[in-house]
Amino acid sequence: MKIRTVLTAFLGILALAWAWDALVLNPMAGDWPWVVRKQAIYLSGVWAMGLMSLVMILATRPAWLEPALGGMDRIYRLHKWAGILAIVLGALHWLLELGGGTLRALIGAAVNKPPKVAVLDFMTSSHGLAKDVGEWVIYALLVSLVITLWKAFPYKSWRLLHRVMPLLYLALVFHSVALTPLAWWTQPLGLIMGVLMLAGSLSAIPALRQRIGRRRRHAGRIESVRALPAGITEVTCAMDAGWPGHRAGQFAFATFDPREGAHPYTIASADSADARRLTFQIKALGDYTRDLAQRLEPGRPVQIEGPYGRFDHRRGDARQAWVAGGIGITPFLAWLESLQARPDSAPQAQLHYCVRDAAHDPFIERLRTLCAALPHITLHVHDAGAGQRLDAETLRRAADVRPGDALDVWFCGPAGLAKHLEAGLRSLGLKDVPVHREAFEMR
Repeated sequence: MKIRTVLTAFLGILALAWAWDALVLNPMAGDWPWVVRKQAIYLSGVWAMGLMSLVMILATRPAWLEPALGGMDRIYRLHKWAGILAIVLGALHWLLELGGGTLRALIGAAVNKPPKVAVLDFMTSSHGLAKDVGEWVIYALLVSLVITLWKAFPYKSWRLLHRVMPLLYLALVFHSVALTPLAWWTQPLGLIMGVLMLAGSLSAIPALRQRIGRRRRHAGRIESVRALPAGITEVTCAMDAGWPGHRAGQFAFATFDPREGAHPYTIASADSADARRLTFQIKALGDYTRDLAQRLEPGRPVQIEGPYGRFDHRRGDARQAWVAGGIGITPFLAWLESLQARPDSAPQAQLHYCVRDAAHDPFIERLRTLCAALPHITLHVHDAGAGQRLDAETLRRAADVRPGDALDVWFCGPAGLAKHLEAGLRSLGLKDVPVHREAFEMR
């Protein structure tokens, strides 16, 4: 399910509940410009608070939502965009609240201004405090949004700041409860918002206690560490008996150092019930991962949370194209390894591996060996250093498809390459070809 579809449906339900109150149950009296402003304040507040509640629920990594949303990577993508949209709508809500003076200057004072609405009795005295709290939280959220979008900001510092989010959310719950019209609580809008804020508040508790994903955590030990070319560190972990196993293509959160916290990595090996081993191929993308080979050593304890994800070629058509960009090859390594014992179960697939420098790539020889044992899978290496670029026409020719033919594209790699290929497929008349992308971006 697409993120845009989920957000549109979510906001649509909240808008319908608001409209039922505004137009049917409690139509507001007063001069229309002031009524419109007041209702816009309510709607933007409902949308912002509803999305913030959704953000808190998704932050708990609800594995039960993976089938509906397409995997934990997409849950995190929804979490990210719901948060961004919530902050934007929260800022709009705040600006509309401040806009009374501007409206008065434009059209004059209201002759028939909408009356003040009653709130919960025990919250009446907190009205002013709730407004101040809401304003200061908006300031804090706007700062957090800038930091989140500023990729140069260190991940470790961002993660520490992100821990404050549950407290900011609970402050917004206080703001909302104190200012929500009393009549709403027994009507559809109030009931929906009450359930969302209760679920969000309950979700904030494990987040504050750093217990998210606790039931899916498993102990293990590092078995081996190897520094590979191109800044890759290969880490193999031997898991304890409690590890439930994984499907090829899934990922997990690995904690090598409790002070550093958990980081998500694709599991680059097939499941082995006997050995219970996991292999991660970790690209140096920051200060922590750059020195990982020197930081880790065999025998060191590790905590693995998961597995998560729904990146699984078995859900696709019999004819497929697999596209990997750089370290995005990791789920395909696991797929190829898992098919070695059952070569005939492999789909008819063209594996396209896009690399910067094929001469120094650590995975090409292994890919060739794995693909040699799988007659239905053909490997294509696209070496950017030699001027070889993958485009939609190359993808189409390799798969030998035309408009109307069945094909599934499975993609893991840079978002720019994915967008380029999707646009190219549309231009070739292959707009109905599904492109399954692993949305592996947790910030």
